[in-house]
Amino acid sequence: MTRERIYTKHGDDGTTGLFFGGRVAKDSTLPRAYGTADEAQAILGVVRAEAGHGSEVEALLIPIMRDLWVLMAELATLPENRSKLTPGSSSVTPEMVERLEHLIDDLDTRFTPPTEFVVPGGNKVSAWLDVARTVVRRAERHSIAAAPHPSHVVPYLNRLSDLLWTMARWNEGESLRVRDVH
Repeated sequence: MTRERIYTKHGDDGTTGLFFGGRVAKDSTLPRAYGTADEAQAILGVVRAEAGHGSEVEALLIPIMRDLWVLMAELATLPENRSKLTPGSSSVTPEMVERLEHLIDDLDTRFTPPTEFVVPGGNKVSAWLDVARTVVRRAERHSIAAAPHPSHVVPYLNRLSDLLWTMARWNEGESLRVRDVH
């Protein structure tokens, strides 16, 4: 059985193929947006690894990381092909945005919000969550041009950055409680 190679050489000319066809320059709007979302997903993988297998942080992140695949599929599709996308599988839905809002509301009840600007780095998990948050904000800025209304990509990324900030603050509070117990 012949195995396909990971490299195709198709991108050697500085272009990349898109979902449902078409090619664009690698530094154009769509790859810039989905590439930044991919970067955020990779950082969330670091958060997941740092938090540990079986942790509540991991349980919260895995569905979000899967959502980011959906979001990247939408961003990797030319506007004229977006009608071919499937809500929830290859395009972001309002329900996906609402799910993040519910997570924020739940976590927000578990810690006392800071009253001043936060200095990141209370612990490794919260520090990585803050890094992920800033990358998600960059993905959001790139997505404004890549996925204009009626797409739900920008609202999703906006809520995700809020959720990551909330998770970082909650995680800092959790680590303080653990230290106080010992």
